[in-house]
Amino acid sequence: MELVKRRITYCLYLTSEQHQLMLEFLRLHCELYNAAVQERRDAWTLRGISSTKADQEKQLVAIKEARPELIPLGGHALQETLRRVDLAFQAFFRRVKAGETPGFPRFKSWKRFSGWTYKSTSSWRFFPGEKKHGVLELDGIGRLRMRGEPRQLGEIKTLTISHKRGRWYASIVIACMPEREHRTAGIGFDWGIERLLTFDDGTGVENPRFLKKSERKLKALGRAASRKKRGSKNRKKAVAKLGQQHERIASLREDFLHQQSAELVGRAALLATKKLAVANMTRSARGTVEAPGKNVRQKAGLNKSILDGAPAAFLGMVRYKAAEAGIALVEAPTRMIKPSQTCPACGRQQKKTLAERVHRCACGCVLPRDQASAQVCLHYALSLSEPGIGPGVEGASPPAKHETATEYAPAYLGER
Repeated sequence: MELVKRRITYCLYLTSEQHQLMLEFLRLHCELYNAAVQERRDAWTLRGISSTKADQEKQLVAIKEARPELIPLGGHALQETLRRVDLAFQAFFRRVKAGETPGFPRFKSWKRFSGWTYKSTSSWRFFPGEKKHGVLELDGIGRLRMRGEPRQLGEIKTLTISHKRGRWYASIVIACMPEREHRTAGIGFDWGIERLLTFDDGTGVENPRFLKKSERKLKALGRAASRKKRGSKNRKKAVAKLGQQHERIASLREDFLHQQSAELVGRAALLATKKLAVANMTRSARGTVEAPGKNVRQKAGLNKSILDGAPAAFLGMVRYKAAEAGIALVEAPTRMIKPSQTCPACGRQQKKTLAERVHRCACGCVLPRDQASAQVCLHYALSLSEPGIGPGVEGASPPAKHETATEYAPAYLGER
């Protein structure tokens, strides 16, 4: 297995003096970012030329001579800040070419500037295990206490310091060969809203609906913030409370998805699901002035429920964890096999509305809709090792009826 990159995030605990130094570093990096954006704008507006990342990096020597306070930040860290500017402009032009209408890269307030990155270890050192969780030493700042427990360590690559809601975090990218334990089950699963996950054997995972459960509190905090006078300290405190609640919801959701994805990968040798186009699923129904959409409010509520379950994030976690465990994850082509419309017993396809939550087929197969979809996806994954079988097509011969599909995994793995 080749080395792969993984990110480890630690929470930093600073003294008041270190906190002020870090804020000063943040302001200087933000100032350099804004200056680089302005320089690119002026180069095009005044001279009609495009300034590149290499052009701006060549100016760093002269900039540090004029602004010696930038020297403690480290040359590599300053180059990474310029790289962020370059990535912002690349993304802008890429979206313009795609026919989109993106906003031009903007200046940033230091209060909203996320942080900075060290692309080498020349300006920082990491001592894992020291003082229980580890110690981070930054040039110009000192030794910082950390809290966090990685699954494993590896070759250290880069470090990113980030500032969120008054707290500091260190994200260390390592190159390693991650390993995960797994078992021998073949599992098909379908993602949903009422039930977050439904497996081919009928079991599943309920949707915790973190956002929906917190909506009342979020609305109360939003109203409290809107009543405060703009620019006042009380308004800033109210906005901070609202942001903390949103951050808490995101943290709970992320932790839950990590646990579920790890548990799922840990008990499988083969995973099968349908390929989701989340961007299409959550597309607005508002329409245009000439052709206004229908059921806009209902679609907005549906979009919110879909995003509350974070299907793209969950599938992303399953992908990399399956790769670490060395097991197969098959994402069945939805438009080709139509899992929600296909009978897992006979392969017959029949259109269903979203309101139909039970699959009923003329062959006598009656199953919850999501369970039937999970079984169709599993049949498709298993058929990849058997030429000539095409589940989802009427008359095709899917694998024999199963309970948990555990017995199919050894045969599947033996032929792959």
